[in-house]
Amino acid sequence: MNGRTRYGGYKHLGWDDRVSWITIFCILTVAILAGLWSFSALSDELTHDFKNPSFSGIGASAHYLTVENQEKSRRDEIQDDIESALKAAEREADNTTLAKFIRNLESRIYAQLSKQLVDNMFGNEESSLMGSFALEGNTIYYKRINVCDIDGICTDVIEMTITDEEGSTTTITIPIGTGGF
Repeated sequence: MNGRTRYGGYKHLGWDDRVSWITIFCILTVAILAGLWSFSALSDELTHDFKNPSFSGIGASAHYLTVENQEKSRRDEIQDDIESALKAAEREADNTTLAKFIRNLESRIYAQLSKQLVDNMFGNEESSLMGSFALEGNTIYYKRINVCDIDGICTDVIEMTITDEEGSTTTITIPIGTGGF
């Protein structure tokens, strides 16, 4: 039909024909520019590095130290929790009625023993000149002696010697009747 339509006129380019020519032109332009640009593009070697120091070795000592510190903190926390629970159980056991009764009884027995000991050492009428007793593995020995100073003034004193389980001794000198409270 040589560019003529059925009705004798000339065929004009429609919208679809123009869009297809514009699309072809754009694709060719982009392809040419990409081809020209690819000549100037440079490439580098692709490398892969592990970020984890356990694999790469970079900063491994700091990584191991951090992991060790975290593990130690956790172990310490667990140990503290165990100790805290044991102390709580011990406090609970000490606060039972039976434990309070036993502590009160022991306190009264020790007070009575202490009173008898003081009466024996310091009593004027029935005081003993010496004596000894054992208390929880310690041996306590006392004797009443007369000590004179440089001026010739003599006073009565009680010399108490305490020997512990390991054999070390402590000596205490207690004056009798030289002062009041």
